[in-house]
Amino acid sequence: MTDDAPRRLRVLAAMSGGVDSAVAAARAAEAGHDVTGVHLALSENPKSFRTGARGCCTIEDSHDARRAADVIGIPFYVWDLAERFREDVVDDFIAEYEAGRTPNPCLRCNEKIKFAALLDKALALGFDAVCTGHYATVVLREDGSRELHRASDMAKDQSYVLGVLDDRQLAHAMFPLGDTLTTKAEIREEAARRGLFVAKKPDSHDICFIADGDTQGFLAKRLGATEGDIVDESGNRLGTHEGAYGFTIGQRKGLRIGHPAPDGKPRYVLDISPVDNTVTVGPAESLDVTGLTAIRPRWCGRPPTAGPATYTAQLRAHGGETEVTAELVDGAELRVSFAEPVRGVAPGQAIVLYDGSRVVGSATIATTERRVRAGA
Repeated sequence: MTDDAPRRLRVLAAMSGGVDSAVAAARAAEAGHDVTGVHLALSENPKSFRTGARGCCTIEDSHDARRAADVIGIPFYVWDLAERFREDVVDDFIAEYEAGRTPNPCLRCNEKIKFAALLDKALALGFDAVCTGHYATVVLREDGSRELHRASDMAKDQSYVLGVLDDRQLAHAMFPLGDTLTTKAEIREEAARRGLFVAKKPDSHDICFIADGDTQGFLAKRLGATEGDIVDESGNRLGTHEGAYGFTIGQRKGLRIGHPAPDGKPRYVLDISPVDNTVTVGPAESLDVTGLTAIRPRWCGRPPTAGPATYTAQLRAHGGETEVTAELVDGAELRVSFAEPVRGVAPGQAIVLYDGSRVVGSATIATTERRVRAGA
């Protein structure tokens, strides 16, 4: 949160138990704000997660967050949002895979939990802002509106997973790490200087509610095994699988096809059909996407101008930018054309549009358009 005349705010710092959120809370307190730390209990049974789990919802994490709050010298609470998290994030994740789509639970968590359920509760209790350890920047314009921008350090930028935030949510968001032109090692050094125990704690890279990182196993336990066919683009049966939900568009490994393609080249997942439980595979060039249609657009501040316009787009959390032309149709559907074909684009993913460093907004990919190959 940026203001020309900074004032002391009541800030609720979401503390995951990791180093980034701890340093963010410390910086907010150091800036003179009245900070209270809160750890979100998102697992209905956090004790079931093994020691050393790679997510961020273990019982160990809540203890780490509490110790960090004690060092910073701020009040600390644990809020139970497990039921809301299960309904809005976990159940949605399972349903999306079951429907043949590839969701991003981190975006859903930011949209539905951290800047909805948590923010609503914070505002009801008289807090002015929710502070997190995300690397992004909120800019206050002269007209009082706010914009979300990429972090100063592109290597750590997390604006993609915040592209679902609307104007109201941005008005109460604080990202103290967004202007940091430092390496992660320097953030850890800062944590150590502040006496924060989490300074050497490894980063979490997996989906927080899948502690062992086995997404396919997690889905199999909930959706069951359902044998189906793996076919080529002509419909020829190449093998079988135990559930189409175990595949994603662009996947190469784990296809379990017993013989090589006639041309000797690798094959990739091109399509997932939950209706007939079929997975279609083919050559890499068949993954080329020239355009897409996305639904449920959400704008970070002011909406885009009417008519087609040129932006850059990001299609995954750690992906690069690509130039696109996008147009909002009937206020509900975003139609996007790529300047150059891109690969590995799957329905269910989010597309986030940028105007320079400014996040324009995001939408959920519904359908894609593939380039027709000669002789296909």
